Amino acid sequence: MKIKGNVTQYEDFKYVLQDVGNIYLGAGFSYEELLEHEMVPFKLKAILAQYILKEVSPDTTLESQFYYLEENTFLYETYQQLKIRVKVQIQEPQKKFFGKTKIRYQERIFPLQDLVQMNLARKKASGMLVREIIISKLGMMTFSL
Repeated sequence: MKIKGNVTQYEDFKYVLQDVGNIYLGAGFSYEELLEHEMVPFKLKAILAQYILKEVSPDTTLESQFYYLEENTFLYETYQQLKIRVKVQIQEPQKKFFGKTKIRYQERIFPLQDLVQMNLARKKASGMLVREIIISKLGMMTFSL
């Protein structure tokens, strides 16, 4: 948690991690913050600046972008080229002893297509929270600017 002036910023879901095949972005980032972050690869910054920021506001967070993303849009096609997957948390009932049920959050990783095909009412009913964006390095490598 950072405190700048009177504003408290939570950094829990603002991270950039990489492994051999993927780049993992915390969904708390806005596009503007991604462009300023030193750990974001240059090619991803170029894709953001040349394609994505022409369609969305720089202060849009990844969480809201992917929660409300619609199929058959320019942004959807751009993200499909990057072979993006989205890690979410959804509420699921868990049965306990003696027939009681308890609601728990479970993590799931959805391909972008599956996430977008889920309607907004279903997302809200499941208490869906977008937590992480997973970008394929192979998809980014084959993306031509």
